[in-house]
Amino acid sequence: MQLVVRQYRPSDKDTVLSLFSIGIQEHIGPCFRNAATSPLYLAITLSLLITGYLVGSVFAAVLLPAAWLGLVYHCCRELYAGYVKERLRTDMQDIVGNYLSRPDDCFWVAEAEVEGRAQVVGMVAVMGKQSGDQKHGEMFRMIISQQCRRMGLGYRLTQTVIDFCKDNGFSKVVLETSSTQTAAVALYYKLGFSLAYTHQETHAPPWLVFLTRVTILKMEKDL
Repeated sequence: MQLVVRQYRPSDKDTVLSLFSIGIQEHIGPCFRNAATSPLYLAITLSLLITGYLVGSVFAAVLLPAAWLGLVYHCCRELYAGYVKERLRTDMQDIVGNYLSRPDDCFWVAEAEVEGRAQVVGMVAVMGKQSGDQKHGEMFRMIISQQCRRMGLGYRLTQTVIDFCKDNGFSKVVLETSSTQTAAVALYYKLGFSLAYTHQETHAPPWLVFLTRVTILKMEKDL
């Protein structure tokens, strides 16, 4: 499959927004599995099952852990679906204005021929940020269509950002990703990024982030 990385065009908008929405919400399942299989949540699930059994009701033994896991899943879904909703309402609503109106910013799409026609199968963006007397690039919106993963596209898109930042004289590239995105984290380490710090500050309420057990990783690469 031949892939072309090019700058975003306004005619790409509908496809890009759809790909973004689908790509982000694919993290709901891994997020839920990560939380539900953590030692703490396994202990809570088992305790609720035993509590239901001890009160003498098979129904309660099933209902209590099911309700608990349902709450965890709901929180995971709200975390990512809420993020999509917020981004579609703000910066992704005007990609040209937010990512292509300054020379230090850019938004790229990866295009491939799928079933005889050109189709957008990936995206990535960068914004130039001032930090003291130096500039750095912050990478955003890395999404790859499921059908084009494990083909080196993530590497190519990230390298596109790195090259852009070098050409613009930036001191480093920074990005944020979540602890559940293990493949992305492995790619960034491979490309020379290092972990700067972790945090749990997102668009969502702190209690929701706490229940999903998601950690945000801040990574950076010096240029």
